Amino acid sequence: MTGILDSVNQRTQLVGQNRMELLTFKLNRRQRYGINVFKVKEVLQCPRLTSLPNLHPLVKGVAHIRGQTVSVIDMSLATGGRPINDIENAFVIISEFNRTVQAFLVTSVERIVNMNWEAILPPPDGAGKANYLTAVTEIDGELVEILDVEKILDEISPIDAQVSSSLVEEASQKPHTPEQVKRVLVADDSSVARKQVQRAIQAIGYECILVKDGREAINTLTEMAKAGNIHEQLSLVISDIEMPEMDGYTLTAEIRANAALKDLHVILHTSLSGVFNQAMVERVGANAFIPKFNPDELGAAVLSERK
Repeated sequence: MTGILDSVNQRTQLVGQNRMELLTFKLNRRQRYGINVFKVKEVLQCPRLTSLPNLHPLVKGVAHIRGQTVSVIDMSLATGGRPINDIENAFVIISEFNRTVQAFLVTSVERIVNMNWEAILPPPDGAGKANYLTAVTEIDGELVEILDVEKILDEISPIDAQVSSSLVEEASQKPHTPEQVKRVLVADDSSVARKQVQRAIQAIGYECILVKDGREAINTLTEMAKAGNIHEQLSLVISDIEMPEMDGYTLTAEIRANAALKDLHVILHTSLSGVFNQAMVERVGANAFIPKFNPDELGAAVLSERK
């Protein structure tokens, strides 16, 4: 356990080559779960929690960590299980999603596993709690569920996905010729994130093609290119970075390696943050990197691509 607690920050520097590291943990049941180490700031024995008035039912309390007040979310309760009551023996995973820091209360933290994204698969149809899953994988012959943390956070504190009236007005006045297509392919494994992006993009007059991961995205783009000039069908691609089967970095590299797709404008739009992302943006040839989720910032990036 000490090794995990001491090394999380160092391990978050892993990037590229369609690989990721998964921190596995358990809740109030035998099932094992995972979270991408990129999103983990640190892991701690659960500190003292303070209860505040009008807290969301899924928030166990708040903790003061490194000079910051952080909400502690009961991950078991949030996914339909029993609440975690043995606080003294529980752990918190401090994580950064969508420009905010929060802590997830878990029963135990196990280990970090280095994996290829191709081994991370979409959840099977009809799987229990599938509405809270973005992916599944197998470790040591056992199914590990990767939770849709963005969905959980959206249920606690919904993100406003509405673009401002000024940006809508700017979009309506933007020069546009009949031959300029206004259609965007959006790749994201979180259903909540896809809907957020779709709402923002449609508000500025663009259509959306929604896909669930990088593999589906490259297959869709390849089929579109077979039907004709891709630029007559699509304006640009907006892709999450961490997705089952193929991550956003690899998707971008695949686009750049395909003669029919190589000039597509690609925006990487992710809850991950840090300078290592900027380096990878340049390495794989993406046009921009935008942290989630600011609808005006995303909308402005889409509008700026239009020539």
